[in-house]
Amino acid sequence: MNEEMSSIYPRTKELSRTRKSLSDSSPPSSPSPTAKNFRHERASRSNSGDSRAEPLGRTSSYTRRETRLASVSKQEDDSSPRDYKKMYEKALAENDKLKSRLDESKQELAKIRIQLDRVAQKQDRISERSNVLESEKREKQALEKRVTDMEEELKVLTELKSDNQRLKDENGALIRVISKLSK
Repeated sequence: MNEEMSSIYPRTKELSRTRKSLSDSSPPSSPSPTAKNFRHERASRSNSGDSRAEPLGRTSSYTRRETRLASVSKQEDDSSPRDYKKMYEKALAENDKLKSRLDESKQELAKIRIQLDRVAQKQDRISERSNVLESEKREKQALEKRVTDMEEELKVLTELKSDNQRLKDENGALIRVISKLSK
């Protein structure tokens, strides 16, 4: 068992030096690449050994998490000024695009309003025309009715004229007859 333990956890001078340099050089909050390698080596050694050791899931997930956080923070440290500049430039470009789209939309809206006003004016003119046409229709109908009434009156007048003429003729004939009888 002692031999098995020594194969799992070999104690070498190199390992001791690595631990010593890690504790001297880097603060515990930000693990250095050497510390990551050390943890990785330790985790892989513990994974290959005795199953009675500490549960694998906790150690390996912790190591993966530390590695992931360290790489993310390193990327952020390296590229944060450029990322902000890029983000700012992207935001400006997008703002410019949106402003141009807004201007285009405003122009299109103005055109549509002008067209709508034209259509409304046409509709007003059409409704005015239809009102004028309706009033003209009413006037025309009234005039037609008046014409028909006048035509009827004219017929009656012609009949009355002919009756009047006939009565005049009869009156003249009677006057002659009476004058002959009185002689």
